[in-house]
Amino acid sequence: MAMDFDPMGWNRRPTYLSVTGVITQMQMMANGSGYGGCTQMITVEDEEGGITNFLVNGNTYVVNFETLYESMPVTVFYSSSQAAPMIYPPQFVAAVIAPQVEGQMVTVAYFNNVLTASDQSLKLNLSPATEVVTRNNQTFYGNPGGNTLVVLYSSMTRSIPPQTSPDKVIVMCGM
Repeated sequence: MAMDFDPMGWNRRPTYLSVTGVITQMQMMANGSGYGGCTQMITVEDEEGGITNFLVNGNTYVVNFETLYESMPVTVFYSSSQAAPMIYPPQFVAAVIAPQVEGQMVTVAYFNNVLTASDQSLKLNLSPATEVVTRNNQTFYGNPGGNTLVVLYSSMTRSIPPQTSPDKVIVMCGM
């Protein structure tokens, strides 16, 4: 089995953390803020009442190109290695936003060439029914392993690592 362990830390694989909740506020960032007017700030409140702000910019991938709105339930993924200001509420740059769909789970992770997540949280078993596309919704040909993937699936096994035959895989080339 191929391993992604790097004892020296030279080739760290990206890892993503997430916040699940409801968008409670959306606002455009002003041109004078250094974001050029192409960035929004969204506020997400989780079930425990915790609030997190996310910057949404042109590099943020929104699953299925959904239009975000206040009161929309979402899961927002952000890079764990990203610098963040020490403020409250916490503020991160959103890498991926997945509107919640009943019966659908979403994972964002780096997957190796045998399609196992670098944190061993999920193993993919692609089937002919699995849709594999790039972030701009073009068909991806070849093995999606060796990339950060957004994986949409409805069930998984209880094995270690859990396994799934995903419904859709989005290859985040270069991320």
